[in-house]
Amino acid sequence: MKRLPPGAMFRLAALGLGTLALVPLQMAALRLAPGRAGALPIRFHRLVCRCLGVRSRVRGNPPPPGVGALIVANHVSWLDISVIGAEQRLCFVAKSEVAGWPVVGFLASLQRTLYIDRQRRSATAGVAATMGERLAAGDDVVLFAEGTTGDGTRLLPFRSSLLGAAHQAMGDATSEVTVYPLAITYTGWQGLPGGRIERSELAWYGDTELWPHLKLVLERGGADVELVWGEPIVMGKTTSRKEATRLVESAVRQARREAVTGRPPE
Repeated sequence: MKRLPPGAMFRLAALGLGTLALVPLQMAALRLAPGRAGALPIRFHRLVCRCLGVRSRVRGNPPPPGVGALIVANHVSWLDISVIGAEQRLCFVAKSEVAGWPVVGFLASLQRTLYIDRQRRSATAGVAATMGERLAAGDDVVLFAEGTTGDGTRLLPFRSSLLGAAHQAMGDATSEVTVYPLAITYTGWQGLPGGRIERSELAWYGDTELWPHLKLVLERGGADVELVWGEPIVMGKTTSRKEATRLVESAVRQARREAVTGRPPE
């Protein structure tokens, strides 16, 4: 196996040492001051982006702190977690298999990730109840509505089931949930706009293994990503979860099209 260049090895070592320093602090925060446990993950994700050379451009307005927003985004790569997590305090909804992944599962649990077993329909209710508690407490929750990662160019259909479950968990039929669309687009390397090939390189999908993809990002460095926040959508009294899902997907598709082509919508 080809060894990493010295610069990439240094950045990987810096990431490892930084992680080892932050993990015990986060474990202590979860035990002694759970209300403040959202601050350290931001530092960790910023460390990840810095060490891997990921550079973000943000457009639009993210949810204000403390409103308890349901953030619905497309999913392209494992990098998405740190790209979003470096911006503000939040937690994620992930498939149950992630909890058992070495290292990754442990780190995800430290950020209070909500796990859902997609093979058990009854499990959705439990996750939705916890999601509702987090939203009611003013926490922002990120849901990747495609259910899996895409190839960096095409957008998969958004699923509406968890949006509906989140609304039901808030209480009665008159309750409302504010949904924030978020489009994630990896645009190229080193400030140079890329095409389908470059977007596919940055995507982590299909049977792609984690280490070869991480190695590529370390070796190339300077991955560019654009985050676009859409206008918030209030789901509840007048907007159903299916309609909210359609509106969110439309907003994300439009933002991604603009990011890929470099042209605003007509």
